[in-house]
Amino acid sequence: MSDAHGESSEEKTPAAPEVDERSVSKQYTGTFGARQVSYTATAATQIVDQGDDKKAVFFYVAYIEDDTDPVTRPIVFAFNGGPGSSTVWLHLGLFGPRRVSLDAEGLSGGVPGSLIDNEHSILDVADVVLVDAVGTGFSTAAPKEKEKEFHHFSKDIEAFSDFIVSYLNRNGRWASPKYLAGESYGTTRAAAVAHNLFSIRHTELNGLILISNVLNFQTIHQDRESRAFHPGNDLPYMLFLPTYAATAWYHGRLSKKNQGRGLRDLLDEVEEFAIGRYWSALARGDELDEKERARVRAKLAEYTGLSGEYIERYDLRIHIHRFCKELMRDQRRTVGRLDSRFTGIDRFADGDSLENDPASDHTGGRYTATLNHYLREELGFDHDAYYETLSMKVNESWDYEEFKGRYVDTSENLRDVMSRAKGLRVFVANGYYDLATPHFATRYTFNHLGLDESLRKNVRMEHYEAGHMMYLRTESLVQLSAHLRDFVESPR
Repeated sequence: MSDAHGESSEEKTPAAPEVDERSVSKQYTGTFGARQVSYTATAATQIVDQGDDKKAVFFYVAYIEDDTDPVTRPIVFAFNGGPGSSTVWLHLGLFGPRRVSLDAEGLSGGVPGSLIDNEHSILDVADVVLVDAVGTGFSTAAPKEKEKEFHHFSKDIEAFSDFIVSYLNRNGRWASPKYLAGESYGTTRAAAVAHNLFSIRHTELNGLILISNVLNFQTIHQDRESRAFHPGNDLPYMLFLPTYAATAWYHGRLSKKNQGRGLRDLLDEVEEFAIGRYWSALARGDELDEKERARVRAKLAEYTGLSGEYIERYDLRIHIHRFCKELMRDQRRTVGRLDSRFTGIDRFADGDSLENDPASDHTGGRYTATLNHYLREELGFDHDAYYETLSMKVNESWDYEEFKGRYVDTSENLRDVMSRAKGLRVFVANGYYDLATPHFATRYTFNHLGLDESLRKNVRMEHYEAGHMMYLRTESLVQLSAHLRDFVESPR
């Protein structure tokens, strides 16, 4: 149907508005690692065309030292995980020039929004670009309705790889030593991005920094719907045991003998029991004889602080959520999943699972307030949108299409790229009180990579007496930053 001028009178669908890139920069001077550094902080969005009429709009904050030679100056691309998490935690906890104000143990802090200078940032030895995944922070898609398409394992990897290549192009950083730093699911992503960059884009990295590592999901649970350990997969029960012991030790729930030991001394014994006698007992299943069952049950009670009766009730298999609820039930307290040093208060003492993670409750609101204040008031990146600190919508809609019928696993990506780019080095940071990605599960994964013996020296693994975000604790932050500084400065 046409009007008098020959134009169609049918209502036309308006074209999607063009998305503009935005950028604000400010110059600062700070002292990091005892060196004064003049640097430029840039908060910006960068558009990456992904084809099929969609674009990824990445928000990032970059800290670049002024007047340095990019050929010799390392650059670190850092991101958190979730997969629905923004990079607020690494930004204001570890890498950024400012950090959230907390007490020395990281268990409490001042008014939400309070920032202090971060003298432990590694900006004295490397530039850092902190990137938010699509659907987190201010990162989105154009058009907006295409955003969900990026909540997908391989599309996320492709988009991040494209962002990194585009950033290197735009900023003249191809000759710089290049590193990726991921935390939690960000380590899953980092291994796959490193492989994608090398095998498809011929972009070789100098190193990977894996913080609170998870490459093989079989080691940590995981049914995405029920969050339960899979029946038939006994591996996590064995791998979580040392962290249960560390948690019980921290809260004073062990015998006087074990409480009087150093943590590492205790864990050496528990880890040997876990991978030996306990693993054998689980493997035997119904063939386990009653005498050995009783001996294993007694040891589990000794190491976890739980009663033998409780352990028997669950067939010697202690689920993470049950442990978090049971350990301090007599005090009507739960312990945290992300960091088991934290305790919480549930409405009901009864039940098999904690109602909320007290570690997450402690950090979520504090980091959100501080990041919003920092971006808007200090960096001057004023944005009407809500900064999506942690999106459960992204988490719940994430598509692991490539892993249907099997566990998510990027350990082979890491093995392959380390074997082909033989100079690629890997640094792994573990928290002893991390019940999300336990340190013993990480050790198991790396012991089963199948790396050639000549390449095993390229992996460095460190442990800290803190949780998933070990940098919340000042002493662990100091140790970690020193280790990272040494890692980045070490010759390839």
